Order: sequence, then C-alpha cells, then structure tokens
Amino acid sequence: MISSPAVTSAKEKTLAPDALARVHDLMLRARVLEERLITMYKQGDGYFWIGGPGEEALSVPLGMLVHKGEGPEHDYLHLHYRSSGTLLALGADPVDSLRQMKNTATDPYSGGRNFASHYAVKRWNVVPVSSPIEVQFSMAPGTALANKRVPGGRGITIAQGGDAGTAEADFATCLVWSSRKGAELPVLMIVANNRYGISTPYEGQHGEVRISDRGKAFGIATATIDGNDAEAAHAGLAAAMDYVRAERRPFLLEAMVSRLYGHSSASGANFVREEDDCLARLEKKLVERKIKTQAEMDAARTRLTQELLEASKRVREEPQPTPESIWDHVFAGETSRDGGR
Repeated sequence: MISSPAVTSAKEKTLAPDALARVHDLMLRARVLEERLITMYKQGDGYFWIGGPGEEALSVPLGMLVHKGEGPEHDYLHLHYRSSGTLLALGADPVDSLRQMKNTATDPYSGGRNFASHYAVKRWNVVPVSSPIEVQFSMAPGTALANKRVPGGRGITIAQGGDAGTAEADFATCLVWSSRKGAELPVLMIVANNRYGISTPYEGQHGEVRISDRGKAFGIATATIDGNDAEAAHAGLAAAMDYVRAERRPFLLEAMVSRLYGHSSASGANFVREEDDCLARLEKKLVERKIKTQAEMDAARTRLTQELLEASKRVREEPQPTPESIWDHVFAGETSRDGGR
C-alpha cells in the first residue's frame, strides 16, 4: 500500500483464519451471484447486466467494516453498480438481486423498475445507485454534513466509483466540498481502478500517475492499495475508515482491481482470462495456510451455483410490476398517484 502519513500504520495485516474464511465465503457468494446474473441475462431473463466480478476483494471487506444502520449516526453508502459484494457482506439476500435482474414486483430495491445491481436500502443508509456515473460523489458531501452534525458522532459517508468516472465534474465537486478549510467533511472516497472506462484504456486518459495523487492538491490524505488482495484491501479500508471517523476529515483511497467480465452485457459479459482474479488469489492463500482445501471450496461453489439456479427458476414465476404501480414512490411516503399510503 502506498500511504500518506495518515495511514502509515496500515501495513498489510494477516487476518485471523476464521475472518479470512468468512471473507472467502462472501467473495465466493458474490462471484457465483454475478455469474448467475450474467447467465440470466444471456437466457433472456433480464434486459441488461453490469456488476462487480473482479472487485470482490475490495467490496466484501468494505461491507464487513461499515457501521451499518439508518440515520446520520451510521455510515452512508453511495455505491456504484459493481458493489454486489458490499451488499452481501451487509447481509443482503442474493435472491433479491435475481429479482431485480428479472424485474419482478418482488424486487426490494426498485420494485422491478431498475437495472441489475442498482441497490437502495434505507435501513442501511444505502443511497440508491444511479446509472449515470459518478453522480454519487456530488451527493456525498450532503450526507457527510449530516454525519458531522451529530454530536460526538462516528458515522461517515463512503462514496465509491470507477477510474473513468473521475473525469466527471461530480468527482471534483466532492474533492472541493469535502476539503474546505475549517469545514472539512468525513467522506471516504473510494476509486476502484480497473484501468478501463467502458472500452477506453486508462493509459492516455489520465495525466496523473495515480488517481489518489489528485487528493494531495486539496490537502486530502490518500493511499493506493492492491484491491485484488483481500487482506491488503481490508487493512487499507480499515485504516482509511478509522482516519475519517476519528479526524472527521476526507480521505481518497484508490484500489487497483480487475474487470473479469468486461464492462457490462454491452461488451459481451465474457470472462477475460488475462485479468488477475482476486478470488483465485485468495483461494491459493487459503490452501497454503491450510485454512481450507481446494476440494472444500470447489464443493461450496457447486452448492451455491445450484442454490442460485433453483432460486432463478422460482423468480421466473414471480409477478411483474402492474402498470398502475409506475406511480408508486414518486414522492416520499406515497405509494400511488393519488397520494395514498
């Protein structure tokens, strides 16, 4: 990890065997879920797929470290559409992601009205994921201000996006509004750098050596971590989150990750063998440390794959949204066009 003085103590730490096994369980569940969503899309059980295969070593530890709850005394999450691992680590049911892919009325995130991986969970402060990239970074100062106004509060705001999105004005907005002298905000900005913006490679699109360097001009503490190493990601996230909680100041964290199935279904959603696979790296580590055997992990993958296959069959039979429900939730507290509750 490349660190600022703020996180010099955040060396790569070895997680306890049971904790590392738990990380693997969640990463494997997230990977199998994404593979099922891709299969559903290719079978015509969805209109579009975009997700996070290759980011599980970052997204899962993030979800494990969040101070979960509702309201400004807890953490606010402004995520992007590659955050399935974070939602599963928070405790989300993977079947609900299948419902959103199938656009069923039982989809708890959007009632069957949004793309896959567009989460929204009020009870966990998960702000609705938006399709336009990086708008979450211009929203983040608002919830961070609410966090800061809680006397003695430890809640922080976490905004996550990709490397290409840092070209958007929303990202600059967050840098400016979170770092004003005397009015700093408790925002953790996470950039998951997979070195691609849809089909445009990172090289030639950025003047800085590292995206994290962009925080230095604003006096923001920064770090770049290996987001494909679950232990390094856990340590880097924990250190950055501790800093923001204690100092009530912003932090910019860049995580180098992989994009294992391309940008989305728009680019085919096919496995890219040249990419570094964070799940394979962790499984190798688990075998070397004699925490799990490869046979145990293969059996778990087979079991989870079958469970989600059966779940997808059940989801196919669940109802679609009714035409009149298009007016639901247009305004807060309303469930119909006439304002009924």
